[in-house]
This record gives sequence, C-alpha cells and structure tokens, in this order.
Amino acid sequence: MTGMTKSMVLFSGSCNPELAEEISDILGVPLGDEVLEQFANGEIYARYPKSIRGADVFIIQSVAGEHVNDALMELLVMIDAAKRASARTITAVVAHYGYARQDRKASPREPITAKLIANLLTVAGTDRIITVDLHQGQIQGFFDIPVNHLTALPILVDYFKSKDFDKKSMCVVSPDLGRAKAAKKFADMMECDLAIMHKGRPKHNQAEITALIGDVEGKICILNDDMIDTAGSVVAAVETLHKKGAKEVYVCATHPVFSGPAYDRLEGCPYIKEVVVTNTIPVPKEKQKGKIRVVSVASTFAHAIERVYANESIAELFDPDFVL
Repeated sequence: MTGMTKSMVLFSGSCNPELAEEISDILGVPLGDEVLEQFANGEIYARYPKSIRGADVFIIQSVAGEHVNDALMELLVMIDAAKRASARTITAVVAHYGYARQDRKASPREPITAKLIANLLTVAGTDRIITVDLHQGQIQGFFDIPVNHLTALPILVDYFKSKDFDKKSMCVVSPDLGRAKAAKKFADMMECDLAIMHKGRPKHNQAEITALIGDVEGKICILNDDMIDTAGSVVAAVETLHKKGAKEVYVCATHPVFSGPAYDRLEGCPYIKEVVVTNTIPVPKEKQKGKIRVVSVASTFAHAIERVYANESIAELFDPDFVL
C-alpha cells in the first residue's frame, strides 16, 4: 500500500475572483478549474472537471454583493460538490460573512440568521471556516467546527503609520460600543488616544449619534468600523466629529459593502479625508479614484491557508497582541 501525499487545491467562487487570484499568486498554487453555471430559472450548478479525491480543498468566496443570496448558494453548492467528490478536507475561506449583523434577537420574533448560515455551511460539508473581522466575535460560537477568525487591523494600521502622523495629534474613534474593543486595539497599535461614540438605530440602515466619549478637538481622527453599508451611520459620525472640533477625519473599515447611496454619501461628505477599506468585497476600479482607497488582505488569508494546510499555529493572524 502506497503512502498518501497531501495536496492543496484552491477554488474561487464568482463573487471575488481578484482576491482569490492574489491569494493564489502569494501561495504559488494555481486556482483549480471549476464549472459554475446557472440554469434558466436561476438555480446554481457546480462541478469539478478534475479529480479532487483526497485533496485539502480551500474555497474562496465572499457572501456579499448585489446578489448576496446567489453568492451564499454558490458557496454551499461548491462545498457539497467537493464533499461528494471525496475531498479529504473542505475549508470555506469566507472573506465576508454575509448576514453577520443578524447575530441576536434584538426584537421579538426575529431570526438569528448568522446562526442559520453557520448551520448551512456545516451541513453542506465544511470542515473549517477562515474569515476576517466578523461583525461580532461570538459568531464563532455558532459553529461546531473550527473557525479561524482573522483581523485586518495590522494592515489598516500599517497604512496609517505610513502617513507619519504625529501620534499626539491622533485619535482612533469607535462608531459604537460594539466596536470599542477593536478600536482600543487599533489605538494601542497606533499608540494614540481613543474615543467612543454611542449610536442608536431607529430602524435598519438608519443611525443617529447620541453621545461621544473622549476628546477629539484639533485631532486627526480615524473612524474604525468592521463594515460600511449605506454609509449613513459613517457620515453621521463624521459630521459629529467635525462639530466636536476634529481637525481631519479618516474612515476605515474591513468590509466595503457599499450599498445604494454609499459611494455618493462618502464622496459628498466634505469632512471625510479618505475612506480606507480592504478587498474582502470587490470595489470597482472607477470608484477608487476619489476618496476611497483599497488595501489587500490577500497576504493574511494566504498565510492562514498555508499554516492550516501545514497544521501550524495561526494565532498571531487573529490576535495582534499574541506572543509565541
């Protein structure tokens, strides 16, 4: 009987092929071929033309975009196809975990859809999840399989450190209490002050800032969030910072959801200097010419995939404070 040899195979869903290509280039592993089609009625079909029996399969997909439900279903169908093709392990590299905001019952008779997505991914045949900056960390607990929860904070910190701001004149701002812990890490890494806002939501995609804790007068503020959707709450927060005397305001977030009026709101707000996001969700090239800047998380995902495949620790990739 011959000994088994491990093999890594990367596949990309159709939502974010550019990120998958970057990860592939860093790893030096070409993306595998797959057939992705839709029937006339919109049903999704996936097939792997070449054998993946016994392979460690990594499927890279963002559950995002204008057709977020199609992206989710495509991922599930690709996982099921890999499972039935006898892949040894299946890792879903979910650059953006859709439905993450529905992580609790805030009102009676609501679903906890983030848990439903976790169930769907698990039942489809996923052995492991690799993702970045979930809306809330406790979503990891919705899974009964390993979840490697990475962070884009070091990449964003590197971007702002390259600007060589005076640390004493800087302040990292959390837009709400839920983001305060991540903003504190950001501020510690930047070695600057921290401010925290309190945000209320009268209804979905509508926000109002009710309080600001911290001194921002005369300072360069970096407003840090996990995602930007319609940008309504971001603009409200920036306007509040301007009223409180902030010198300049930069906005940064991991996930550029950018729905509906988001681009117009961000470009039209005179108090925003730059909007820095990552490529977990594609941002059209023509939208990157104004205030929007995109930095890549491909290296973070590539290192995580490489270490998972080699059964090595990835602790420092999800905790900037970790010391081996």
